[in-house]
Amino acid sequence: MTLSGCAGTPAPAPTVTVTFTPTATPTPSALPTDTPTAEPVPEAELIPNPEVPDLVPNAEPVPLPQGPAVDLGSVPGARGTAVANTAGTLHTYTVVEGDAFFDIAQRFNIPVQLLLTMNPSVPGLGERIYLQQIINLDWTTTR
Repeated sequence: MTLSGCAGTPAPAPTVTVTFTPTATPTPSALPTDTPTAEPVPEAELIPNPEVPDLVPNAEPVPLPQGPAVDLGSVPGARGTAVANTAGTLHTYTVVEGDAFFDIAQRFNIPVQLLLTMNPSVPGLGERIYLQQIINLDWTTTR
């Protein structure tokens, strides 16, 4: 079955004519030179803003504790062995599998930033430590 003759002839497309008229580019006007300026308000008339707090300088920073490392015992992220001198002061720690730098710092009660300062050979923020790597625990020396 075919349908023929159902569609009429298409209507012709209308013709549209567009005409452009150029306009002159406006020139910028000069700013007046004799504009009045505001008089400064005398300091005695200034009203303090109650929403703005007074600025107070920070207190001097408290230095990090730099006492000897204290072994708080083996934990899951710090199971290696520590080496102490004859006086019992801890000097080094040997990294074993599963150790994390943060856990080592916690085990020996040393702030992570201080332990990083004491071990400049540890890259980044301590996220890449290696098996058998020696970590310095003695704050008086730097490895």
